[in-house]
Amino acid sequence: MKFDIEAIACDVTSPASVQAAFAKIRGQHGRIDVLVNNAGLAGGDSIDAPDEAFFEAVVQSNLTGSWRCCAAALPMMTRGGRIVCVSSVLGLKAVPDQIAYTAAKHGVIGLMKSLALALAPRGITVNAVCPGWVETDMARSRFAELGITRDQAAQGVPMGSVLQPAEVAALIVHLASPACAQLTGQAIALDGGVSAG
Repeated sequence: MKFDIEAIACDVTSPASVQAAFAKIRGQHGRIDVLVNNAGLAGGDSIDAPDEAFFEAVVQSNLTGSWRCCAAALPMMTRGGRIVCVSSVLGLKAVPDQIAYTAAKHGVIGLMKSLALALAPRGITVNAVCPGWVETDMARSRFAELGITRDQAAQGVPMGSVLQPAEVAALIVHLASPACAQLTGQAIALDGGVSAG
C-alpha cells in the first residue's frame, strides 16, 4: 500500500508552529488516526554546572512538545485513535549525567499514563515506546560526547547490539494496529535487555 502524504514541518517547542501544522492537517485530511510524538533533544548535563536554558530546551522538546501535539491532535481523533509517545530507557531508569533528558522522558511516561486513563472512555489508546541506543544522529552525537564508538555502546546492551530505527518503527506500527485495541497505558522497553537488570 502506498500513501501520498505531504510532509509538514513543525517545531514542537512553538505553540504557533504546532497550531499551524495541525490546522494544515485538518484542512488536508480532516482527521488524525495515529499520532506519534517523536521529537526530542538530548545531551549530557551536570547539576554541578547547571544550565537552566538547556534543561528548559530538553523539557520543551521532549515533554511539553508531546503534550502540545496531543492537545492539538485530539479534536481530530475519533474512537480507535492511537497515540504513541517515544520515551526512552531513561524514562524507566536514571543515569547521573543526563539529568534533563531523564527527567523529561520520565515525564513523557507520566503524561502517557494520565492520557491513557483520560482517553480510554473515548476508545483512544495511548502507549509509550522506550528505546535504548538507536543508531541515529542524536545517538552518534552522544557517542562522541562520551568518547565511545557504537560497538562500545553495544557492549553495555545484554543483546549486544544497537537498535536500528526500523526496529523502533515496527513496534510503533504494531501499537497502531487493530491487534493493540486493548493495549493502553503501557511503557514498553525496546532496549535489548538494558532495563531488565
